[in-house]
Amino acid sequence: MTDRPQIMIVEARFYDDITDELVRGAAGVLDEAGAGYERYAVPGVFEIPAAIQMAIRSLDFTTLRGRFDGYIALGCVIRGETSHYQLVSEQSTHAIQNLVRKYTLAFGFGVVTAENRDQAWARASVTGRNKGAAAARACANGPTGAGRPAARASLTRPFAARARSAVAS
Repeated sequence: MTDRPQIMIVEARFYDDITDELVRGAAGVLDEAGAGYERYAVPGVFEIPAAIQMAIRSLDFTTLRGRFDGYIALGCVIRGETSHYQLVSEQSTHAIQNLVRKYTLAFGFGVVTAENRDQAWARASVTGRNKGAAAARACANGPTGAGRPAARASLTRPFAARARSAVAS
């Protein structure tokens, strides 16, 4: 078992190029902070909550604890001509928020919602708004308050400190 935090990155692959850029931003922060991570691909944003819930419910039987100390959701939803955009955006966000509250997760939300590809790319680009990096920082600085299991908080504290110093430099 490693003492460095292990993060699950769930990446919605519907817009591969945008998601790849989000992953690039998140991975940069995680690498700088010394965190380990595993990437899991799902077809679209709507499938992200199910992947996270499956991971939460799986235990590492050698340590009898969850496999991951934090979770990052990355993907993109671009408005089209129908209400599908709204359905996917709202329902996936709602399901993710329920998981975060129910399990008190260290979590980073890096799902870009945009009117068009140019807008999405500007938000995802590591030379732009870099939402992937922002999601990784949110995961690193995630909930450590009341109700958070002490063991989980102690695992994410070193990660958060390294992530903050990596961002400051």
